[in-house]
This record gives sequence, C-alpha cells and structure tokens, in this order.
Amino acid sequence: MTQQAGARPLATDTGRDYQRVATEEAFALPELFAAWRAILTSGGDVDPGFRSLVGYYVVGASGRGGAIAERLLDLGELRLADMDAAGIDRQLLSLTAPGTQVLTRADGAAMARLANDYLAEACRRHPDRFSGLTAIAPQDADAAAEEIRRGHDQLGLHGVIINSHTAGEYLDDHKFWPIFEAAEALGTPVYLHPSFPPRNMIGPLLESGLDGPVYGFAVETGMHVLRIIFAGVFDHFPSLKLVVGHLGEALPFWLYRLDQMHAVAVRSGRYESMKPIGRKPSEYLRENVWVTTSGMPWGPAIMFCRDVLGANRVLYAMDYPYQNDPAEVASYDELPISEAGKADLFQHNAERVFGL
Repeated sequence: MTQQAGARPLATDTGRDYQRVATEEAFALPELFAAWRAILTSGGDVDPGFRSLVGYYVVGASGRGGAIAERLLDLGELRLADMDAAGIDRQLLSLTAPGTQVLTRADGAAMARLANDYLAEACRRHPDRFSGLTAIAPQDADAAAEEIRRGHDQLGLHGVIINSHTAGEYLDDHKFWPIFEAAEALGTPVYLHPSFPPRNMIGPLLESGLDGPVYGFAVETGMHVLRIIFAGVFDHFPSLKLVVGHLGEALPFWLYRLDQMHAVAVRSGRYESMKPIGRKPSEYLRENVWVTTSGMPWGPAIMFCRDVLGANRVLYAMDYPYQNDPAEVASYDELPISEAGKADLFQHNAERVFGL
C-alpha cells in the first residue's frame, strides 16, 4: 500500500509519509437488518442480549442509534466523508455484531455469502479506500471453512470476522475447528469481535447496564480468547493468527496472573477442562495474537500494550461508526513514539497481518 507517484493523495495533507488504516470498522446490509428486525418483532422468546444490542439500532432507532444505523448501511459517500474528516485513508470493513450468528444454520450461511459479495463489490468500487474481512456462519463449520476459502481466493478479502459466541457456544469446541484449519492454511487472520453476552452470562450485566461496550463486551470476548488458548487451539494450529480489538479486551494487563494461575490450576488437577498446553498463556498472546486500538484511543493503554506485547502486535482501529471522533484520531499524533513507530501502528502492522 505504499503510495505510488500519481496515486490518490492521502486523505489529509499533514505531511505524513504513511497512511492511516483503520482495522475494525463495521458495516451492515439491508437484508441483515431485515432479518434481525424479523427476530425482534416475531413475538417469540428473543435472546435478551440480542434485544439489548440490536434493538437499539434497528427498531425505532433515533438519535445516536439512528445515526449509527445510517452509517452502518452506507458504503459510499457518507462513510467516505467521515473518513476524510477524521483523516482515515483506508477502512478494513467487517460485518457488524452479531452478524449472521443469530440466524439459523442455512440462513446464516446464505447471509454470509450475500454480505461477502456485497462487501467485495464495495471494495471494487473504492479500491483505495476499502478492504474487507470475510463473514461466516460458524453454525455450519464446514460451510464456514468453504466461505473463508471463497472470500480469500475469489473475493480478495483479507481475513475472517467472527462476532464471538454462536448461540452461547465458543470456538474452543472442536466442532468449530474446521474454521481455524481453513484460516491457518490460507494464512488469513481471524478477527474475534465482541457480541452480547449469552443468556447464561448476561443477567447481572444487563440489570446494571454493563452488558455492552462499557464492560460486558470485554468480559465475554476476553473469556472467549482464553478459552481458545487454554483449549490448545494454538498448539493444533501454531500458525493461526488471531486479532482482538479494544486493546485485547484487557488481557494484556493480566499476563502475569494468567501464567501464574493457569500453572497452578494445571498442577492441581482441579478442573477436568484445564489441561497442560505447550506454552505459557502469555506466550500465545505475544506470538499468535494481535490487538487493535478500536474504541481505546488512550495513550497510556496503547503504550502499555506496545511494551508488553511488542510494537509489531498493536494496530490502529477507530471502531467506526460506533466511535467517530476526529479528535480521537488526532490524539495519536501526541503518542511518545517515533514517526517510524507511528507508521507501523497506523499502516505497516496492518499490511503485515492482513496482507493488504
């Protein structure tokens, strides 16, 4: 993605010699909104987390919810204008949570194909502004693996988006491992994005208003990452690349304790599910996992993650349209890192991980 002579200029004329590539930027398509709306208005037993998360945007949305819904559905001039205003040169687009994972097995697979075709067409229309990740329906792991291959080989997409759990089931279950097998074989990363906590977890979070991005997303998705690590997924798929947003859902802060208490639990034999794995949990987090700054434009936390994980492990993201503040983007200019370090954070790390 190095800019060539005569190419489109950077979105903002700041004298930067690197691009700002935002790596966790959401979109939706009208058919998906319609499917979600049908669930919400069905009169059936709607998952409370789904109602809390999705109802805000697709049923009678107004104010902030309506503005976000409008931008989720826009892959044209409105989105490009917002990017230009914030100084974002390229978005790496992914299907917003909960994606296809609340649909039936057949409907989910069909919706994933439709979303990927829709996204690929938008990338073709704006090849210097948009890249994309392949949506899948983990409900059918074999079909999901085939869609990963189609997204990579035929559509030119650059990774896989999975919106955390699928009906309360997690990717440490071996039935989902064809997804990891396909991603590793292609060298394409899996982006594990949050979703609402499942029924057996959400109660105390929902009753206190903590089920969403304020805290519940981090709790649920951080747990999901640990389940993947502790199940030995990276021992079976040692080249698998996993990307996690929001600066790793707080896991970098826990590196020491994760290593310490995992070792204690394995030695004690307290849990049938807690078996020895090949390396320390922190080593997988440093060697198989990358984190993005989505929703976390906070200098001390960014610098901490760069310090404990490695500067090559941290990628810029905005979390558009859920966060869309040009002042947040400008705040990165004040980070105490070199211009070369900023170029890695904003552009080169993304190019290396996603093959842009």
